[in-house]
Amino acid sequence: MTGIVIVIISVVAAAYLIVKKFYAPGALLLVGLLTLAVVTVISPDPLITGKKATHLAALDVVQVMTNLLQSRAAGLGMNIMVIGGFASYMNRIGAAGALVRLSVKPLSYFKSPYVVMVLGTGISLALNIFIPSAAGLALLLMVSMYPILLAAGLSRQTAAASIVMSGCLCLGPSGPNNLLGADLTNMHVMDFFLNIQWTVAWPAVIVLLISHYFIQQWFDKRDLASGRITKEDFLATASKAEDNQPDAPAYYALFPLIPVVLLFVFSPLMYKGIRMEVVTALLCSTFVAVIVHGLRSMSLRECLDSLKSFSQGMGKVFTSTVFLIVSAEVFAQGLTKSGGIDTIIQTVSSMDSGAIALYSAMFVIVGLASFVTGSGNASFFSFAPMIPDAALTVGANAAFMISPLQLISGIMRSSSPVAGVTIAVSGLSGLDPFVVIRRSIPVMLLTGITVYFSAMIHI
Repeated sequence: MTGIVIVIISVVAAAYLIVKKFYAPGALLLVGLLTLAVVTVISPDPLITGKKATHLAALDVVQVMTNLLQSRAAGLGMNIMVIGGFASYMNRIGAAGALVRLSVKPLSYFKSPYVVMVLGTGISLALNIFIPSAAGLALLLMVSMYPILLAAGLSRQTAAASIVMSGCLCLGPSGPNNLLGADLTNMHVMDFFLNIQWTVAWPAVIVLLISHYFIQQWFDKRDLASGRITKEDFLATASKAEDNQPDAPAYYALFPLIPVVLLFVFSPLMYKGIRMEVVTALLCSTFVAVIVHGLRSMSLRECLDSLKSFSQGMGKVFTSTVFLIVSAEVFAQGLTKSGGIDTIIQTVSSMDSGAIALYSAMFVIVGLASFVTGSGNASFFSFAPMIPDAALTVGANAAFMISPLQLISGIMRSSSPVAGVTIAVSGLSGLDPFVVIRRSIPVMLLTGITVYFSAMIHI
């Protein structure tokens, strides 16, 4: 019982700090270290045993973080940092913008506003595979897709909500949550994406698109009749966001696609003779882009200077994501070492449907944490590492339990008024964040329910 009390207090404390807009990694790290310190005082068992132990209880608290930094920075952390560097380089040379502009261009040929909206959302979900940052993708869409949605005759409220939901499912092999899911289940990232994540996600994609079509029409008609919105909202001008990316030829749009193609071709799903790691695929793609960009610019200085964005991108991702992963796992270690998680698992395991009870509890916890904190990464990184052992205890499929948690973390982030993507889109569209998420929440709830039941049949 003491362990459960510690878990509850720790979760509430971390959520409170994050909601109050304290630095999220710092909040998780502080609560995690304090929880570990409390456990050290009340528990007779050491935090660490074996070669990694310091043999001093106070130092073991810090050593927990040391061990996590050593393991994550060299493995999953390196993958994520190189992804960040690659994404930064694609932005630097204009390749990401070229991909988005090329993808959204066909939308201008459709006249039905809500058909344009649904097609745009589908394109956005596909683009998220190659541009894994939800906020980064949304900013690109605000200067490319948003004007098209407005020109089609949609209200700015509907258009903004569509952009906020663009990266809600975090599909693909290159998102941080996806990499962590593959790592925790010891699967190749493409295997995890195609055989686990997509198996769970495709019904949710259908529900998302259909519900989005009808719900936004209902909102527009109802709000227009009540005076909540006016005809001017349907005649709004495009966002004043500036596209800072340089002009790039259309074929630059191929560069962000290369890593996914390489990972798919040289994976257990296609050809096993060559082993392709995520970092190798990204570096090969970067080198191809560097060579082509250098030949196009005919400047060795520009060619080499552009690589600076790659290293800067790696550094930014370490501070924003890798450090968050380690901090979240320190927090998770505190919850685990308290014994409260084991008590909860044993309780749900004793039920007639232990696997379903555990899955349901974790699904709700991760979803609520994502909504409250506005961060899908923080919630998923905090609780996902507990799933493999917990799933083994109840005889469940760990991969199919982890995947819906990853999906619901992104879905509920797109429903949160404090999420970075919501704040960015709201600011550029001139709308209150609560006005935007009022349009996204019903769609996201239906999508989340679909994810829940879609995964349940596999657990």
